[in-house]
Amino acid sequence: MQVLAVESGYAQVTGGGETRRVCTRLLEQCAVGQWLLVFLDDAREHISAERAQEVNAVLELLRDAMGTTSGVGADSDPGFVLPSAMDAQALGALVRA
Repeated sequence: MQVLAVESGYAQVTGGGETRRVCTRLLEQCAVGQWLLVFLDDAREHISAERAQEVNAVLELLRDAMGTTSGVGADSDPGFVLPSAMDAQALGALVRA
């Protein structure tokens, strides 16, 4: 998430279509414009814009697979098959690989 504003121990951040206040006490310092890896409303580490783009792409892929992206149904094709949807032969091949 990208930092919009900073206050003592907290930052207002945006990303993934939402804006929220997160705790920044695990970080030494935080500045407007920086990218943060956020988990459970805590900023865990500073990341580059490129890394933020990678993380956001993976999260979008997961939302698509789970059918939780707006406008995408649970029956959409995420472009891969989860192990829970594999037959015994395919799962066996995956485990032996």
